[in-house]
Amino acid sequence: MTHSTPFFTTRRERRLWLWALAVVVAIYSTLGLAGSLAEILREHNLLPAAVLVLMLATVAAIVGSGLKKRPGRREVWVGLAVTAVYAMAVVRMGGSMEERTHLFEYGIVAVLIYQALSERARNGRRVPVPAVLALVAAALLGWIDEGIQALIPNRVYDNFDVFRNSVAAMIGIAGSVVIRWLNERLERRRVGSA
Repeated sequence: MTHSTPFFTTRRERRLWLWALAVVVAIYSTLGLAGSLAEILREHNLLPAAVLVLMLATVAAIVGSGLKKRPGRREVWVGLAVTAVYAMAVVRMGGSMEERTHLFEYGIVAVLIYQALSERARNGRRVPVPAVLALVAAALLGWIDEGIQALIPNRVYDNFDVFRNSVAAMIGIAGSVVIRWLNERLERRRVGSA
């Protein structure tokens, strides 16, 4: 008799994968509506505010993903640095304001995938370089996003959007990795001094 092992190593891993799936489904399901939604937000002069809210939610997700306890000064500084990187990316990247939302969509997807893979690795499953795998997965999902857009009237496939999605994933994962590293280092210091 063989014993099968559960697919997910913990409830947390399962939740992270489900959240990642939910975000991807939300992104893909709104592809046909994105233009209309952006136009409504633009008409009510709410598009810049919506982008700001998305940016802050993404930064909160990145910072929160690496924390186990209350953030210290270093984590706060990293959070501010991630915020600055996102803000500069929003300002410097070409295209319309709604195209810049790619920075947030795939930043969150990448962080969720990275956290799920990291949880899996912490629980004994072989996951070589979770950050790289998460980056590849998020970039692939962003590329599929663009492929779907090629099939939708009034939408186009854009290689620069594929690049934006990958940059967003890289920023999200890098921020999460640094915050987690700082948090674990701080925890080791606390344990060592106790």
